Amino acid sequence: MDLGLTGKRALVLASSRGLGAGIAKALADEGAHVLICGRSVDKLKANADAINAAGKGKADYVEADLADAHFVDAMLHAIHDKLGGIDILVNNTGGPTPGTAEEMDAEKLFNFFQSMVVRVITLTTAVLPLMKTQGFGRILTVASSGVIEPIPNLALSNTLRGALVGWNKTLSSEVASYGVTANLILPGRIHTDRIEELDAANAKRQGKSVEDVRTASLKTIPAGRLGKVEEFAATAAFLCSEPASYITGTMLRVDGGGAKSL
Repeated sequence: MDLGLTGKRALVLASSRGLGAGIAKALADEGAHVLICGRSVDKLKANADAINAAGKGKADYVEADLADAHFVDAMLHAIHDKLGGIDILVNNTGGPTPGTAEEMDAEKLFNFFQSMVVRVITLTTAVLPLMKTQGFGRILTVASSGVIEPIPNLALSNTLRGALVGWNKTLSSEVASYGVTANLILPGRIHTDRIEELDAANAKRQGKSVEDVRTASLKTIPAGRLGKVEEFAATAAFLCSEPASYITGTMLRVDGGGAKSL
C-alpha cells in the first residue's frame, strides 16, 4: 500500500528514543521529511544520521524540552527553518513519574500538565491554520491505554493523558471539513526503556523482583508478549497517511488485546 507520505513534512515530538524515534523512522521509511526533537543531541543526531543514510525519507533534528516555557515558539521556528511548513504533527511526550493518586501534589501536577497537555494543545493550535489552508493535515497524539483503563500506580499519566481525549474529539469535529484528521494512538506494553523503568518501579512498590513483575504483566496480555516499537510505529504511520483520511476523532489501541474494556 502506498501511504502517500513521500515528501510530507512531519514533526515528531520527544523522538530521541522509544516510541517517538520509532514513529519518526516509520514516517521517513515512507518518504517523509521528519523533524525530530528531544533533550539528547547525541541520540537525535544518531537517529537523523541513520534515517538519512537509509536514503528513503529525510531527517533533521533540533534540541528541545517540553518542560521549557519557550518550547512552542522554538518548535514553530524549527518548522519554518527545517521543514518549510508542516503536514503531520505527532504529539508525543515523555511519561510522568509513577505514583498513586494520593501522592499527586499541586506542583507536580501543574508541571506535568504544562509539558504533557498545555504545550501539546498550544503547538497543535498554532500549526492548524497552515494545515487548513493547504487542505491536508494529520494530528496524531500518543496517549496511553490508561485513558480507557487506568493503570495502577500511574495516576498522573491516567489523569493528564485523559485530558487529551476530550480535546482531541472536540478538535477532530472542528477541522475535519478542512482535510485535517485528529486521532489518539494508545500504546499498551510496548518494549521500550519506559517499560523497563515502570517495571522496576512496580517491583520496588510491590516488594517483588522485576522478573516476577514482568511475568505477571505478560499474563494479562492475550498476545502473550510485549509489543514491538516497529509494530506501534507502523500503525502510527498509517494514521498519518493519505489512505487514513476518513479516520478521525478516534482512539486506536496497540496493546495486544491487553485492555479489558470494549
